[in-house]
Amino acid sequence: MDRLLLIIYYFLYMYYFVMIAYIILSWTPLVNSRFYQILRSIVNPYLGVFRGWFVFSGMDFTPMVGLLIYWFILRLVGSAVAASATAFILIFN
Repeated sequence: MDRLLLIIYYFLYMYYFVMIAYIILSWTPLVNSRFYQILRSIVNPYLGVFRGWFVFSGMDFTPMVGLLIYWFILRLVGSAVAASATAFILIFN
């Protein structure tokens, strides 16, 4: 169970950096590239939920809100992994 939780955490952590790359590239002319389209297809299932919530002066700040919520969830999973590892060390030492 601990190993599965750790694998899930690493997967979520990698997805976090994919979202950051997507958000940064959205400010560049690379939005028309094939690489950006691949990132969009990976990230859009999560960030698409938040699309259009916070638009001010033509700028959409929802990816940042989605990223902050995701970071909070990632921290919770990381705390669960750390607590699980600590419990494992305490039990078997």
